[in-house]
Amino acid sequence: MRRHSCFVFLFCGIFLPRILGFPQANTSIDCDSLLPNYQAEPQTSAPPYLIAVSFDNFEPGNEIQVTLEALKDVGFKGFNLQAREIEGDVPVGTFKITDPNTKGLECHNMTNSAVSHANSDVKQKVTTTWIAPRDVRDLQFIATVVQDLEKFWVGIQSKTLTPTHSESVNGTGKSKRKVCFEYIC
Repeated sequence: MRRHSCFVFLFCGIFLPRILGFPQANTSIDCDSLLPNYQAEPQTSAPPYLIAVSFDNFEPGNEIQVTLEALKDVGFKGFNLQAREIEGDVPVGTFKITDPNTKGLECHNMTNSAVSHANSDVKQKVTTTWIAPRDVRDLQFIATVVQDLEKFWVGIQSKTLTPTHSESVNGTGKSKRKVCFEYIC
């Protein structure tokens, strides 16, 4: 009987997490390479996911809504999302965690510099808020999205966001320019 209990314990501990799917207790996505810590190869086909952002321009302190969404009914179980300068390989800015399916990650000793899945539930969409830092150049949001243990995509990119560093954009990311008619302001 004791031997049977030991077998059940080993089976549950070793095989059950893999059967139930991503993420395993120790599965994570590397902050730098954005690769999951298991042996599958990334997909080379076009990803069935997109990253949408609320604004094209930003100033330090602006809050940008960032949404990672499935294009079809495929869903996803895991992800890692970061903002990176164009040609950069280090996350910039911080995320405000607002979705219960997300959690902040610490990359390069910066709290909440990346956002990831908080559970292995299948998700169609997650939304988070990114806070723009000072002294940053054009950037994109970049993600790894894990559909299941065998299918994941690395390097999914948003459109490019541009810092304005001027008084022409208010804290919401919208223009606050004066409009002049017949050259009278």
